Amino acid sequence: MATDVKFESLSPSEWFRRNKELAGFANPSRALYQAVRELIENALDATETFGIHPFIKAYIKYAERDNWLSIYVEDNGIGIPKDEIPNVFGRVFYSSKYKVKQHRGIFGLGAKMVILYAQSTTNKPITVISAQQGSDKVYRFDIMIDTLRNEPLIKYQEEWDNKYKWHGTAVHVVMEGDWLKAKHRVEEYIKRVAMVAPYAEIHVKEPDGAVIDIERVTLTLPIPPKEGLPHPKSVDIEAVKQLISRNGDSPVSEFMVENFDGVGEETAMNFLQSIGIDPGRNIKELNTDEITHLVTKMREYNEWRRPRADWLSPVGTELLEQGIRKTLEPEAVFATTRKPSSYSGNPFIVEAAVAWGGKIEPSDRPIIYRFANKVPLLYDEGNDVVRHVVDEVDWSLYKVKFPAPLVVVVHICSTKIPYASAGKEAIADVPEIESEVRLAIREVARRLRVYLSRKEKEKEAMMRYAMFTMFSREVASSIASILGIKEDQVLNKLKKVISRKIKYLEAIEEVEGDGEQQQQQGQA
Repeated sequence: MATDVKFESLSPSEWFRRNKELAGFANPSRALYQAVRELIENALDATETFGIHPFIKAYIKYAERDNWLSIYVEDNGIGIPKDEIPNVFGRVFYSSKYKVKQHRGIFGLGAKMVILYAQSTTNKPITVISAQQGSDKVYRFDIMIDTLRNEPLIKYQEEWDNKYKWHGTAVHVVMEGDWLKAKHRVEEYIKRVAMVAPYAEIHVKEPDGAVIDIERVTLTLPIPPKEGLPHPKSVDIEAVKQLISRNGDSPVSEFMVENFDGVGEETAMNFLQSIGIDPGRNIKELNTDEITHLVTKMREYNEWRRPRADWLSPVGTELLEQGIRKTLEPEAVFATTRKPSSYSGNPFIVEAAVAWGGKIEPSDRPIIYRFANKVPLLYDEGNDVVRHVVDEVDWSLYKVKFPAPLVVVVHICSTKIPYASAGKEAIADVPEIESEVRLAIREVARRLRVYLSRKEKEKEAMMRYAMFTMFSREVASSIASILGIKEDQVLNKLKKVISRKIKYLEAIEEVEGDGEQQQQQGQA
């Protein structure tokens, strides 16, 4: 029996509206946190990437109804061209982030999801005000998204003279949210942003009037990432077909050198000859089977140079230490930035730090702060590669006895972060990344061990000195009476002898300790 089956297509915006949980908008509290996070990350990308010291304002307050909240975020970035504003905020999968370089986001979806959630819960448009650097005009748009067509709906627009030469972007949205449940996450997020962006100034005002002021502690900005080329090991058949359609009418060898990272002329010639493709043949002459063969062998070939790291922007050891000291106020911090590595043709860098003591509260296991492309990861810690590696470490080898005031910070930056799920809150157990995380943590843990060993020796030296000096006056009195000299003279000489003896013992112990550390490094 025939049945009537109706087929239809969904636009990207309609699909994400129906599946908002995948983008982190699962409930009112998580959605509120996610909205603040997405808007602040856009503000950071619009500033630091272009050499501007970020100054970000975020105001959160209750709107017309008890469960409606108004969010306003303003930055001092480069601004958005007038003609691009509607598409940037009103068309899903329209972004400046579809390049081979490090970005905080992946899909350019964040602000659009904020709009989709807002119009689904309050039916209010988003207001965007923007002016580019040097522009004489400021532009305002009130925007919603036509989810059936994936197009912006401009509800209102105006422009005015830029009398104060302001530049940047301000976004205002009213959405359903649960501030009481989201408050802790939002505050923790701001704190962690300050840790990896100590060059940013952030001012946040909460619904209850509380204010968070994050002051800038350095004017040093990280080197911004450059736009790069795909690596031969990271491409698929469809990507290569698109490159051929855009860059045709050239020999295959020239096509490979000009369109892929890590491919020189000699390498391209050797590779093509090894797989039976004429290097001088026109790239557009390759048929479907030959393109499939080419891409398959590109991914299998192991003689490519490693991907360059120019399109990555790590925080850097100095900035990371400054951010941790400002945020956590520890007794000691040790940080490292590993050399670039790669997985499946995607370059990545791992940075790690340990913070000890000070205002850090003791806990039964290390407290972890995770970051991916400078974005704090607050959820799903148990599924993250960093948690797995930290839990495997035998911290007793590094003089740490729990409960201990220990924080481990790990930042992974890459052109493609391998998230464990669509929520982008945990990093998958990719072997190459896991290995680099382990090596980075061991490196900073060894430096912590040296620090704690020296503290231990200092404590022992103080105890020795106290013990010796406890009896020195009695000894000095006896010697003085026997020799017939003043007691103070003998006491001063005894103290000098004690100090020399303790320093000698400390020097011997330090040499022995350094030898033991070198032996451990060799074993690692």
